[in-house]
Amino acid sequence: MEKVLIEIEMENGDVMKGELYPEVAPITVENFLKLIDEDFFAGLIFHRVIPGFMIQGGGYTKDFKEKHCDSIKGEFKSNGVNNELKHTEGVLSMARTMIKDSASSQFFIMHKPAPHLDGEYAAFGKITEGLDIVDQIANVPTNFQDCPTTPVVIKTIRRV
Repeated sequence: MEKVLIEIEMENGDVMKGELYPEVAPITVENFLKLIDEDFFAGLIFHRVIPGFMIQGGGYTKDFKEKHCDSIKGEFKSNGVNNELKHTEGVLSMARTMIKDSASSQFFIMHKPAPHLDGEYAAFGKITEGLDIVDQIANVPTNFQDCPTTPVVIKTIRRV
């Protein structure tokens, strides 16, 4: 399988380009592409931003209404899946609760390496252009819950 190219376009016009790895996490990539094809991510925000760690989005509108979709199997080592992709700068990975098969639409982009996530979260792609935009988002002002004080809105995510 070949990598799949995507673009994340922000409401302010910034664009991050990335690639998804179906050979690493086929269920996760298939789910993410299905959501892209449905334009699921349009208007959603990066709602959790921690500089030096990651930026997380894909689950809430700017007025904090949760957007739901079905959960998928967590494709990572502690859940019985051989996923060797490390959580280094720019890596895309699926957010989840303590339940290993609870990932659905929320994803995060690594701002800096976090090896403690390796084998515990389903890494499935990487930002290849626009790491400066990840830096900008990671450094926006946030409240005590790591939520940006001004919404950081995704215009769309698309295949390229």
